[in-house]
Amino acid sequence: MYYRKTGLPEESDLVMCTVTKIQYSSVFVTIDDYNTSGMIHISEIAAGRIRNIRDYVKEGKKIVCKVLRVHEERGHVDLSLRRVGEGQRRNKVNEIKLEQNAESIIEYVAKHNKIEVRKLYEQVSKKLLDEYEYLHHAFIDVVEGHLDLSKVLTDKKISSQIEELVKQRFKPKVVEVSGELSLSTYDSDGITVIKSALTSAEEVENVHIKYLGGGKYKMNSSANDYKEAEQSLKEASAKALAIIQKHNGKGEFKKKESKK
Repeated sequence: MYYRKTGLPEESDLVMCTVTKIQYSSVFVTIDDYNTSGMIHISEIAAGRIRNIRDYVKEGKKIVCKVLRVHEERGHVDLSLRRVGEGQRRNKVNEIKLEQNAESIIEYVAKHNKIEVRKLYEQVSKKLLDEYEYLHHAFIDVVEGHLDLSKVLTDKKISSQIEELVKQRFKPKVVEVSGELSLSTYDSDGITVIKSALTSAEEVENVHIKYLGGGKYKMNSSANDYKEAEQSLKEASAKALAIIQKHNGKGEFKKKESKK
């Protein structure tokens, strides 16, 4: 990767590392993002007693670690492997993959235009990394319509080529909001009333309904923005409830709270 941060990481940061040396009671690594060194004590490799460190790490292996302490005077960092959860590890690995994807776009455009890859990368990153932590964060904004590369990069031909590839390789993030809709009516034509209520709700863009049983329905709304998804769900449930109440029925909608 071409991506490098300046300085040193901060405590609690998650960093991608490459194992460089294994000793009896410690592991030495290079912190890839910062191109600096770090050390993992045997007590921070895994929980419980460790008979052989090599059962957990090998030279050259990429591992995700948590920063415990930063020794600025020595430019050295104490790390932990065991304090990284599986979800955190997966997210960090995915982040690195996305950044590699972003860099591959720069490589392709550079070679296509017979430009030195490192030179083009530095030109692009200098413009974007002041505002974004990673290059792929900027590219996702391009896909979602929040960033126009032609207004950031001086070479319009290059910006156009990068933007075309970005839109091919990156997809906008999708946020999903869901909830449970309960409908009941004693109307003589109750089935038709409920069908009408559900049909009206599904007319709202990106709203989908699934029958759960017992007069309950799961409602999902997907969008690029949480507020947009939430608003669609609110509008759809309101339509369904209005029709039910008009026919002397009862209804209730409960949004499912996201887990934190």
